[in-house]
Order: sequence, then structure tokens, then C-alpha cells
Amino acid sequence: MKSKITYIGLFICMALISSCSDFLEVENRNSVTDDVLWSEEQNADLFLNDMYNDLLPDANKVTQHLDQFSDNSDVGTNWMAGYANIGNAQITPENYPTGFSDVWDWEKAYKKIRKCNVFIKKVTESTLSDSYKQHRISEARFLRAFVYHWLWMTYGGVPLITVPLDNQNTDIPLENPRATAQETFDFIVSELGEVAPLLNETETGNNAGRATQGAALTLKGWCELYHASAQRNPANDIERWKTAAKTCKSVMEMGVYSLASDFDVLFMTNNNSESIFARQYGPDKGNNKEMHFGPPAIGSSRSGWGNFQPTQQLVDEFSMENGLPITDPASGYDPNNPYEGREKRFYATILYNGSKWRNEFEIMTQLGGNNSIDLGYSNDNTHTGYYARKRLNENKELSMFGNETSYENYMFFRYGEVLLNFAEAENEVNGPTKEVLDAINLVRTRNGNMPKVEDTFKSLNKESMREIIRRERRVELCFEDKRWWDIRRWEIADKLPDGSPGVMNVPLKGMLIEENNGTLTYTIVDVRDRKFLPKMYLMPLPQGAIDRNSVIAAQNGGVDNWVNGQNPGY
Repeated sequence: MKSKITYIGLFICMALISSCSDFLEVENRNSVTDDVLWSEEQNADLFLNDMYNDLLPDANKVTQHLDQFSDNSDVGTNWMAGYANIGNAQITPENYPTGFSDVWDWEKAYKKIRKCNVFIKKVTESTLSDSYKQHRISEARFLRAFVYHWLWMTYGGVPLITVPLDNQNTDIPLENPRATAQETFDFIVSELGEVAPLLNETETGNNAGRATQGAALTLKGWCELYHASAQRNPANDIERWKTAAKTCKSVMEMGVYSLASDFDVLFMTNNNSESIFARQYGPDKGNNKEMHFGPPAIGSSRSGWGNFQPTQQLVDEFSMENGLPITDPASGYDPNNPYEGREKRFYATILYNGSKWRNEFEIMTQLGGNNSIDLGYSNDNTHTGYYARKRLNENKELSMFGNETSYENYMFFRYGEVLLNFAEAENEVNGPTKEVLDAINLVRTRNGNMPKVEDTFKSLNKESMREIIRRERRVELCFEDKRWWDIRRWEIADKLPDGSPGVMNVPLKGMLIEENNGTLTYTIVDVRDRKFLPKMYLMPLPQGAIDRNSVIAAQNGGVDNWVNGQNPGY
């Protein structure tokens, strides 16, 4: 969080050990006794603020991003083990990836859940005011649900622990069974539904970044959308779609959020009108995303690692400025001049051959040198013929191991996603109604990007609208770590509905650009094979977690078909 919310870390680990009372004196605000910690609101806030500070993903400070696990992005190196294990379908309970920024790391997740449980218990038992208890406990319950939602999407059913476990208290079992996937979902949305009305509509100033009503409802609506999708909804229960649409619409009707006027600067302005819940950065907590994700070899003293490398599949999803996909004969797309006449989001998102970075460095992928396309993995150069511009601050001074001098927030959720979530759910219920079109058009036409859907496509039904919405999601939300979850919930990773190979079972593609007699030629090439097995829609529980928990190890069968507590296929 920002400097506006102070973080005190030393006492946190001590406070988690409830039997310990040998603390430093309270006058030293770097640590406080257990009694004082829970008797003063400002001290209890220190504990809660540290929970915010510990939220994952810390996505602007890592080398990997979740789009690398999907079909949106490649990376020109092979050292990222989690990325390689997913791409090669070599995941096991022993080498399971913990996600980018350890977002679904089992042990770290349950440490965060324990912090939430400690805060809830201690504040409930304290003499603090009722109003403080109601509000701050609601925040802690939100944060706990937030952690659980990562686990649920990754593993399905997980142990639901709502009290601090203590090996000195034999009344509380230390080993807990896995709840079913349905029970885990029910717990998450129930918690969010209960705390939403107890949170403030907005948090600004010193409290920017705290959980709000909109954050709770947005997370609830997202989980309901995930639950309604194929993986969680084999019977295609229409009521699930209705529930998701209703929750998303409640966020829209709050009147608190609106789209930022300019997509180009959306990610450069913290806590703007579109931001719903974001990890806060600031002068005392910067990040180095430009170094990790920016293009390499920018002069002699400024260099990035090039870890944003859009695939040709993603590039081809961007429409033309007339709103038509490039596959439409009427779109005007010219394969010999593929980067002309594209929609505005393309130019705000993709660095392609001939585009400029920082208004001084021209990306050249066809002529060799520091930015040539690298069809091997010998360096950081683009493996696909592209780098990405989105979310990167071109005004930041870079060095190979530079200081963390970028201060842009990482948005977990923004209003544009809520509109897309609503459009998807409502379309599955009622088809392309005016409400669906209004929501998708707000996103699609932002800042004169493209014409409205109905002005571009003359014949619309539920199926064609579903295709439009999915393409809009991929383009609008790329490099925001959403695509991995979308292809999993839609179950299009291993195979498509028509039986053809899924998006993760075909090679990633790039653009090879060559010069012949002064003319550039563009050739789409395969750059990396991918493999995805049906079992991978859920990750395996880490074997260590099963070995330490005999209750989980004894769980077999049931609605989730566990074998010795493990997900099927592992």
C-alpha cells in the first residue's frame, strides 16, 4: 500500500503466536504488545494494513505474468520453470507451479488466511468499538475470500479454515478435510455477499486501496461467472448465469465507477474512476515492471527483459478500425501491411515492427541486431516479433537492474471487466439484448475506438454475440492476467467445442519479417509447441500438503472424484 497507509512488519509474526507476550514497549511503534495491539484502533490497523501489503499477486514486481501461461504471450527464455511445466504439460504434485507471483502457492495462501483469521478473532474479542469491529472485520473477511478465490479457481475444493489453528488448543483440529468445489464456492460468495453492505462505497485519500462494496460485489460476480462457465456448470444451469448477471449489474448501478476516457493512460493514473480494487504502489513502494516487461536494448544504459511478447494469435484478435475482425473480407485488412488501420487499442497495447518506444527507439524485428526476432531461446529478444506497450510507463528511466521507480497500481479488478462480465452472463440468459449491447459498446467504443456492435454486425444471436464478447475480453484484458482463467473456465484449452485442438494444444505463433529488394514480407511462423491435458483444468494439490494432512489423504471419490485427496489424473 502507499505511504498513506503505514506498514509495521516486525510485530506481525509475533502477534500470530498468541501465547507470546514478551514484546517491545508500545512507545516504539515498530512493535507492540499483544494486549495493546488489539486495544487501540491504530495498532489493530497496522496488522490489517500488513495483510493488504501481503496480497498476491505483487504483479508489477515479478518477471512472469499469467498471460505467459496462456496463448497470449511467450517469453524468449526457458528458465521460468512454472511456465515451462505448464506449456509442456509436465505438471505433477511434486513440481506444481505456484502461479505468477506465487498467486496460488498453497502454503503462502494459508499463511494469509491465518492472518485474516487471527485479526477476525482478536478484534471480535477486543474492547474496540462496535463500528470499528463491523467495518474492519468485514475487510478481513473480504481479504480472506480473495485468497480463497485464487485457491478455488486453481484447485477446486480446499480446506475451509475460519479460525486460527493452534497446536496448543486440542479442541480445534489441525488437520482439516477438503471441502468440495461447490462448498468452497458457496463459502466465498456467502462471505462476500454478507460483507458487501458493511463496507464503504468508496475509499479515498489515506484509505485508498481498502476493500469497498464495489470490490466485494465485483469479486462475487466474477466467482459466480466462473461458476456458471462450463468447468463449474456441466448442466449449463441458467440460474447460475442469472445470478452472475444480477451481481455484476448491481456494481454497474452503484454509480460509483465509470470507464476512464482514454485507454492509453488508463494504467498510468492510480485509483481512477475505473479502478475497483488495486494493489497500491507509491513512492515508498515502487515497482520495476518496465525492466521486466519492456523491450530490451534501449540504448546503452536503458534495457528491459522483454517478458511481454504477444503471440500472433493475440495480435490477430484486434479488430480493424471499422470494427470488423481481420478475418472478415470487408474489414480492409492487408496481410502485406498488417499493422495499418487497426483499432486504437492495438496501438496502445502492441509494439510491432516500425513502432516506437519512448518516442526514440524504433522496434525493428526484421533486420537483425538487438531487437531481431529470436526463434531460439538464446537471449531476451522477441520470440514472436512483438513486444507489448500496455501497462508500461514509457517515461520511466531504465537500467538493467534499476531502482523501483514506477508507481502505477496493479488493478485486480476494474470497471471495464465488470461490463464484460455482465455482457457475457446476460447474453447466456437472454441473448444480445439492449443491455448486453450497451455494456459491450461502452468498452468497445471508448475514446472513439470502434463503432458499436450493432452498427458493425447486422445479424446477431446468442452464439455470434458470445464470440464477440470473448474476443473483446481477450483484447481489452490482455496482459492483465485474465486470459488463463478464461480459457480454463470455458474449457477451450485442450479442445474446442467442434473437437479441434484447443488453444493450448496448437503452437504459439509469431511474425517473421524479412526484407527482399526493399520490400518487407510477413510470414506467420510457429514459435513454440504447447500441450494441455484435460486434467490441467485443475492444478494438483502439492504432495507435501497431502502428506502433512492425513484427513485429506483419506478422501476418495465423492462428487469431485478425488483419489487419496488428490485431483483426478494426478
